[in-house]
This record gives sequence, C-alpha cells and structure tokens, in this order.
Amino acid sequence: MKENTLNKISNSVGLIYRYIKLLIICSLLILISCKARKHMVTNRASGNIVNPTDNKRVKLDAIRAGQTNFNTFSGKAHTTLDFSGNSNDVTLNIRIKRDQKIWVSVTAIAGIEAARALITPDSIMIINRLQSLYIKQPFSYIYKFAGKEINYKTLESLLTGNAIPELVNENADLQTKGDTITLMGNLQDLMYKLVIGPGMKVTQTNLSNQTTGQALQVINNTFLQTDNRIIPSQIDITSVVKDKKILVNLHYIKIEFDQPLEYPFNIPARYTEAN
Repeated sequence: MKENTLNKISNSVGLIYRYIKLLIICSLLILISCKARKHMVTNRASGNIVNPTDNKRVKLDAIRAGQTNFNTFSGKAHTTLDFSGNSNDVTLNIRIKRDQKIWVSVTAIAGIEAARALITPDSIMIINRLQSLYIKQPFSYIYKFAGKEINYKTLESLLTGNAIPELVNENADLQTKGDTITLMGNLQDLMYKLVIGPGMKVTQTNLSNQTTGQALQVINNTFLQTDNRIIPSQIDITSVVKDKKILVNLHYIKIEFDQPLEYPFNIPARYTEAN
C-alpha cells in the first residue's frame, strides 16, 4: 500500500511541477503586458458610461482605496489544478511579503511536499522535490516570452483578490449599474474588463490578447472577513495560451495578515536544473 501511494505521488508530481511552471509563465505572459501607458482607449457605447469628469476620478479613487492593504499575507488553499483536462488536487500554502516576495509550497498526496516556488521582483525559482529538479532564473527570464515591462505587483493582486493597479486608470471606460462598476479598455494589444462589486471588491478580471492567443480570466467569489479585511475565499483562474489551457481553483481555508512569516527556500546540491 505504501509503495502504491508513493508511485502515485511520483507519477503525478511531474504534472504538478509543470502546472506551477506553466501557471507562473502563462499568468505573467498576460499580466506583464498590463504596464500602463497613456494611450487612447477605444470608446464603447453601452450601459451608463461615465465621462472622464471629477465624478469618474472619485470612483477610481474609491476603487483604489477599497483594495486590501497588508504588509504580509498567509493563506492555505485547497486547490484543483487542471492542465488541458488532466486534473490534480493539491494544497497550496502561500506567503507574501508585500512588494518583495511570493512563497508557495505545494502539498500533494499523503501530505508530502511536491514543489516549492519563490518569486521576487528579481528572480523566479521553483524546486520539484520528488524528482530533484529545479528552475532558477532571473526575472528577466520572462523577457523571452514578452516585453521588458515587468510588473511583479500584478501577481500579488491576483492571489489576494485585489485589482491589478494598471487597470484602474483614467483612460478606462467606466460603467455603473447599481452597486457594480465595470472598467473596460485597451492597453496596446491587450483588452481588459474589470468588474468591481459591493465594497469596491473585484469580482472578475478579464484580459485578452487576440494577436498572441492569450487570455486570462479571474473570478473572485464567496467573500469573507478576516483580520478586519474582506477577501475572496475562492479564486478561479483560467489561463489560455494558444492550445494550452490551465484551470486553477483556489479555496482558501485559512487566511492571516501581518503576522511574522518565514520564506525558507534552498536548492539542494544534488538537484538538477530543469530544461
């Protein structure tokens, strides 16, 4: 029985490791394209569009003020990872030191840690414990896949249910309907749609680039209050890059803010660098 369990872990960990690598790359492929520039946004004629007036600026300021502020974040999430129809259930332990680092530990079958990742504004590192593999690259590794305008902040926003800062800009078309605000626009080849619900909390983010065949949808729901902050307990991420589709469904079961945290990460000497 023990041998069968270990075989299952060994067979699945390669897929889990690939999910993490592809999720980071696919998300960054789209998210780093969001660097704000002062371009005109295509006008859209629908709903109750608010012109760029003082009222619009007030709403944008309210959205920014409504995002979750923290120094450190710690979350434990039951997570389903699906890569092109091949699904695995794992547990993610996520720790964030704001504007400095994101640490993720992936636990698979039998509570064994399968992989660990550490992302900073300067580097990307991932280790596959069961196959003794690792990735260690400067953050500029992403430049192979996209432009040199990098925004680490977008990953923090995605994991904590916040609005991607670049999307809350004065060039966006702003629509209001009841207690829902929708921001839409173009940033170069990137089309975006940001839906803000009650309490100025993000309920949906859509990003797409038709030229490169990239699309990202993030849906936040089941909001809860913890440490006097309101945050989604469920985050559903769909990332599509050409013929590859990744689904990530995070269900936070534990969330803490502003607690002392450690971010241990060490690549053993016997590990081999992955392609």
